[in-house]
Amino acid sequence: MERGHYEPEHTAFAEAVRTFLDKEVMPHYLDWERDGITPREVFTAAGRQGFLGMAIPERFGGGGTADFRFNQALGEQVAYAGVAGTGLGITLHNDICLPYVLAYCSDEQRDRWLPGIASGALITAVAMTEPGAGSDLSGIRTSAVRSSPSDDHYVVNGAKTFITNGVNADLVITAVRTSEEKHRGLTLLILERGMPGFERGRNLAKVGMHSQDTAELSFNDVRVPVANRLGEEGAGFGQLVANLPQERLSIAIAGLAAARAAFEQTVAYVRERHAFGTSIGTFQNTRFVLAEIATEIDVAQAFVDKCVLALNAGDLTVEDAAKAKWWCTELQGRVVDRCVQLHGGYGYMLEYSIARAFADARVTRIYGGATEIMKEIIGRSLPL
Repeated sequence: MERGHYEPEHTAFAEAVRTFLDKEVMPHYLDWERDGITPREVFTAAGRQGFLGMAIPERFGGGGTADFRFNQALGEQVAYAGVAGTGLGITLHNDICLPYVLAYCSDEQRDRWLPGIASGALITAVAMTEPGAGSDLSGIRTSAVRSSPSDDHYVVNGAKTFITNGVNADLVITAVRTSEEKHRGLTLLILERGMPGFERGRNLAKVGMHSQDTAELSFNDVRVPVANRLGEEGAGFGQLVANLPQERLSIAIAGLAAARAAFEQTVAYVRERHAFGTSIGTFQNTRFVLAEIATEIDVAQAFVDKCVLALNAGDLTVEDAAKAKWWCTELQGRVVDRCVQLHGGYGYMLEYSIARAFADARVTRIYGGATEIMKEIIGRSLPL
């Protein structure tokens, strides 16, 4: 089905992204998967090509456009190229971290950080999850204390876990507790690489997305200037919630594109693979499975594209973003699993990209808000 929501400039951008991935990422990707991390140089290379900070004003070195279709095009190309581990670091930097800086930074903070974010010299991460607090933001216990209202520093103590870009990050948008009020007690501080007492633990060994560095962070009496606070003290919960629709839409885009990539790879595979003297693509079961997948992908794509346009217009609701997130990531899991089955034994071999896609897919139903949380958000909006 013709999608129709991209303009020629989005298509040209997507082609440029794919050229970059083919040249700079795919030849090295399996090495980075074994290493457990993508080199920082990939971010600076992406920055030189204009693939970072598309929404950053041009005077800071960004693209100067808030049109999320560019972000969507980038996320889709990452999935089509089969480099989800590396791509997640870039889409997190663009889609999830950058909005906090654009929305809540002072002019001084923008001058200090935006040029590096646009160039890739400053890699970003967001630290919400703690060993004892995941989807429930009110459970955050990492503390930030000032000795008096006139004190120009916070002293931060606590720990975070499952932090994407945790090893590479130079700027970590960190949710801290500045009072015991359930929601009004949360504040966002940016912790910077090299601050005494800010330590990174091990690069966590994951089931999939091996080239994506995911780390534990610890804070032991870290002195963070008040000048590194995003917005007002106590505003953190509202800031986090306000950015969740875009974050969840970004995950939905990636999940749906990964499903489409798996489908297209499998169509090519079953056309060439023979059994009982004929292509397995001619078997009725194969055709029925692929027909179901093709239909589900096209139906989901129509909804996701509409959500992107709603985000651009400022109309994307929390509930619609939750629908996109849980549906597309669950679809990703179903599709990739069925595609592995159609590959037979080869689908379980890591030299085949479908096997890596299978491992990479599982976490998408968890991060950014688990499927069960998404359903609860939607359910609460119903007139029950």
